[in-house]
Amino acid sequence: MKTTLTTPDFAHYPDQWHFSPVLDTGAFLFFSGMTGVRADGSVASDPEEQIRDVFAFLADNLEVAGLSFDDVVEMTSYHVGLREHLAAFVKVKDAYVSAPYPAWTAIGVSELITEGTIIEVRIIAKRPD
Repeated sequence: MKTTLTTPDFAHYPDQWHFSPVLDTGAFLFFSGMTGVRADGSVASDPEEQIRDVFAFLADNLEVAGLSFDDVVEMTSYHVGLREHLAAFVKVKDAYVSAPYPAWTAIGVSELITEGTIIEVRIIAKRPD
């Protein structure tokens, strides 16, 4: 059985965009790529603030699922300006993610779906046994 989860502020996403922000499959939860877009549609112009918004959004969605970053087993990050913002990304990531670290792949891209966004992060989490 699969169930769609999301925070109340983004509950319109499945109907509007036809995707699950979080797809709960039981043992594993698959998080669609999340950007730093806020509930009001704004995006921080400061890269570090935008990255913080991404991780806060991920944390909120993990909480809705009854999980935390300790349950994340894989992370893929997509960066506009990968090398330019990598230090800020690692700084923020390290405030949320601790050992044992999930598998992580960072990919540089030319643009993301929402204008002004520089980072998108998707994760896979596993429910504790």
